[in-house]
Amino acid sequence: MASACRTDEVSASELVFRAASMVPAAHYFLACFLVLLVFVYNLLEFHFFRDLLRGFRGDPVVLTFNPNSYIYEGIVSKCRMLRGRYVPTPWLLSPHLQTAFLHFYGRPPKVTYRRQIFCTHDGGTIALDWLLASDVAGGSYYMDKSITQDDTTPIVVVIPGLTSDSVSPYLKHLTYSLAKQGQNIVVSNHRGLAGISITSDCFYNAGWTEDIREVINYLHQKYPKANLFAVGTSVGANILVKYLGEDEGNTPIAGAASICSPWDLVVCDRFLNRKPIQQFYNRALTIGLKDYAKLHEHVLTRLANWEGIRQSCLVREFDNHATRLVGKFETVDTFYRCCSSANFIGKVSVPLLCISALDDPLCTREAIPWDECRANVNVVLATTTHGGHLAYFRGLTAQSLWWVEAVHEFLNVLQSSPYMHQKKKAPTQGLHLSHEPLIDQGPFLNIMENGTVAANKKYGAQNDHKEVFDSQINQNMKSEDIEIVNIDQHKNVGAEDAQQIVVSSGQELENKNDDKVIDEVAASLNNSVNKLLLKQQTSIWLLVYIAVVRTWPMLGSALCIVFPKQLRRILSPPWIGR
Repeated sequence: MASACRTDEVSASELVFRAASMVPAAHYFLACFLVLLVFVYNLLEFHFFRDLLRGFRGDPVVLTFNPNSYIYEGIVSKCRMLRGRYVPTPWLLSPHLQTAFLHFYGRPPKVTYRRQIFCTHDGGTIALDWLLASDVAGGSYYMDKSITQDDTTPIVVVIPGLTSDSVSPYLKHLTYSLAKQGQNIVVSNHRGLAGISITSDCFYNAGWTEDIREVINYLHQKYPKANLFAVGTSVGANILVKYLGEDEGNTPIAGAASICSPWDLVVCDRFLNRKPIQQFYNRALTIGLKDYAKLHEHVLTRLANWEGIRQSCLVREFDNHATRLVGKFETVDTFYRCCSSANFIGKVSVPLLCISALDDPLCTREAIPWDECRANVNVVLATTTHGGHLAYFRGLTAQSLWWVEAVHEFLNVLQSSPYMHQKKKAPTQGLHLSHEPLIDQGPFLNIMENGTVAANKKYGAQNDHKEVFDSQINQNMKSEDIEIVNIDQHKNVGAEDAQQIVVSSGQELENKNDDKVIDEVAASLNNSVNKLLLKQQTSIWLLVYIAVVRTWPMLGSALCIVFPKQLRRILSPPWIGR
């Protein structure tokens, strides 16, 4: 009996093996392929079958705002894109596919910028790449027109993301779309990017707002009649929101948009080290940062730990050996906490539209400051279920980006509304312009030895901005012209070369504003001078009176001795005796 059972068992094993061997090899390959497909489907976060069951209708845009928000009632509620649904491209139904397609292909329109070199107070050099509305008028390029100082065409300042510049596909989509609708666009590239060398000991980082502050103030001074708007993308969005929160109501920006901001750098740093796919992005970003560092090795070897930079594999490691040391932060987390825009969103006083995708593979939804956005009446947060990082491709051909059209519509509605932000008027430097000038209560006037009244030059407005233009486009514009260059063929501008060709525009701006300043303060100055002269005359008689009163005992005795009879007549008139 036992031998019979063993025979049956062996026979069963052999039968299973024979049955398995009879299955064609193609079936095994197919099964392995299906398992691999399921693994990749979940790894890359595809949502094809989910969208298929929903009829590829997309998902509605979720808006988060304060119940008393005038930005929502007066602007966002009139935007069709923000009140509708986002339907992604059917063959890009994954945030990773969208992000990769944007980075490697993107299908950007053809754009040719006009380059302006801008120098900051500390000697740093920034490339400002312009795309004017006239450049894309009628679908063709006309580069014979220039922007003038009295131009009222709105100017949109664009801040790129980490290691991105004006030639990035998503920025070409944005600049072309906005310029097509009649706005002048200027991309404020980060230091050391767009083919420009580092000319100072300062590098940009995720919280460096000084550069964009100088650029915006410069544009506001040079084109005072044009409304200024700003759009920040990725790290550029973090910089923009931080700048708006720092300056609050003192910024000339009339409205802004933040696209795919990291919000909280500490949370995003943890997120990039969580899953294998995020770790892949972490290493890819580090490669880009190391390539950026290699361009400026001669500076970083002096300011940072070059050997640590060279061996960095993660963004945090790069920030520890480079960003922390150059920015003089105690720790990497200190740098992340100080530079996170989530800490500044509550102080924003400008109409601000924030767009984020919940499936963003770089900027996690966990970092979005939902409550802070809801508490600020000036902020509207628009979130979508899908979109990737700065991608948001739509349509069968993926020729356009949804967020670009949403920003364009938001800015258009804002311009036609009464809700544009107006900069608070700061006290005019050099002269006190109140209705009752307090001449003696501040160093606003100098009184020369000859009695001449003049403005105190030490307190006059100063502007040390420097700019250089490669050539002249319009003879009427002279030094204000901006050269047309092909940005796709960048060439580094060395520090010595940049310093040799830099010319100061601060004095030029001061000279151009002299007439306006004189016109505005002439009446006040004349009034001040007249009051000063009246006060001087009154003061002279007052001093005479005081001198007489204070010296009357001695003066009276002397008068009694010298003029006794005259004083008796004065002090003893005839009517007293009567």
